[in-house]
Formats: sequence, structure tokens, C-alpha cells
Amino acid sequence: MTEMELIEGLAVYRRDPIGAAPEALLAGLPGRPGLPVVFVHGAMDRGASFVKSVRLLPELEVIRYDRRGYGRSASAGVADTVDSHVRDLVGVTAGRPAIVVGHSFGAVLAMIAGARFPDLFVAVAAYEPPAPWESWWSEGSAGAAAVLAAEEEGPGAAAERFMRRVVGDRLWDSLPATTQDARRAEGSALVAELAALRGLPAIPFDPAALHARLVLGCGELTDDRHRRAVETLAGATAAGVEVIAGAGHGAHASHPTEFAHLVRSAVALASTHV
Repeated sequence: MTEMELIEGLAVYRRDPIGAAPEALLAGLPGRPGLPVVFVHGAMDRGASFVKSVRLLPELEVIRYDRRGYGRSASAGVADTVDSHVRDLVGVTAGRPAIVVGHSFGAVLAMIAGARFPDLFVAVAAYEPPAPWESWWSEGSAGAAAVLAAEEEGPGAAAERFMRRVVGDRLWDSLPATTQDARRAEGSALVAELAALRGLPAIPFDPAALHARLVLGCGELTDDRHRRAVETLAGATAAGVEVIAGAGHGAHASHPTEFAHLVRSAVALASTHV
């Protein structure tokens, strides 16, 4: 059973182990340590986006949460620095060592937290972390479009522009007006974290601190800049890369079985470092 609690205003969902793992997900991977796995979502997302993958990991203790300013944590205010987001991530663990899995912006947070607190986050899985601090990062990204919209029309327009780029005009236009309004209301959180991300130095953590404790994920059909970001980080950290066939940036939702395997790879890394 998944239980929800509020921690510093954040909606945090915890699920204890509920069964054995499917054999297909265990193939070729060593046994797991008894550590919770914390999932960190990306921009304009929420913890619920990992549910499909979590269902395929029944033997794991799982923690997922809505980051500050999103979903059921919308009333918790806005985190205007990466440090604030990392503090939130540390807080949801309640001081227990854990494995952390991040998607997109959440992957950046996971890597920073893992490098700063290696005794707390013993292994990290990062799926397609952006790298806007790099000189080659394209200005044609959804984030760049959102920043431009915020400058011209405000944070609500930024959120809509971002969502239209990610899910497409047809799906956005099909959403109920109440849902569209709720997503626009998350624009302040989006704009704040995009600004924080763009203010980071190149590779905002010590790559050596994640050596042998990081696994990176990338979709076969993802765009060139996310692919290059993963390749650059792999070269800096000596991390392995798992490419998910047929997947784009949203593999945690579209390819949950393969994403669950990425999670298991991080679990396997943790089993050798605890």
C-alpha cells in the first residue's frame, strides 16, 4: 500500500515491498540491498509519472514525491535554487541511506545529491539529464522556449509553452480547462528551476564522486542534445549507459519495463557499495 505524508509541505509517497520481482527484471543483476529507492521527477511533472515503473518493482521500498511547486506540493512554494531542491531530496529520505533515480531535471538533482552526499545516496540512476551549462546545448529546447515565453508573457505562458513542446498541441488542447489552469499555475516553479539550472557551473558536481555509483539512461529516439549530454557525462564519470530501444525523453512513462531495468542497475551498483 502506498501512503502519503507531508514533509516540509512536500507530498511524499512511500510504498513498502509488496512481493517478488519478475524474473525478467532480475536477469543478469545481482541481489539488492535493503535500501529505499527515491524517484525524482523532471520539469512540469510529478511523482505519479513513475507509477508504471514502480509497479514492476514490487520487492523494492519506494519513495516518490512531488517536487516543490508541482502537483500536490504546489502550495509548498517555489524552490529557487538547486541547493533548495537538493535539501528537499535529502529531507524526504529522513536521513536513511537510499538509491536515487532521476528523470531529466530530476536526474541533475540526483547526480548533485549523490556526489555531495555519497553516504546517503549510495547509487544513482540518471535518465537524460539536461546540460544547459554546456556551450553546445541548443537554445531550441523546450526549456529555452519556456524562458522566452516567461520574459514575454509571464510564468503561466512559460508553463503552457513548455507543455505544448513536450506533449504536443493536440494533447494540450484536449485537456480540460481546469487541468490547463493547474499546469499554468506551476509556471513559477518551472521558471525558477530553469533559471537555477542555467546558472550552474559546467558539470555542477565532482564526476569522481560518482565513479562506479552512477548509471545513465538514454532513449534510442531522443534528441541530439540529450544524447550528447549523456555521452559527455558518461565520459566524465565512467558511468555505464543503458539505451532504451524505441524510447524518447519520456521513457519512464512510455517504456516502464526498460526503465525499471535501469532502476535495477542502480540497485545492483548499490549492492557493491554498501
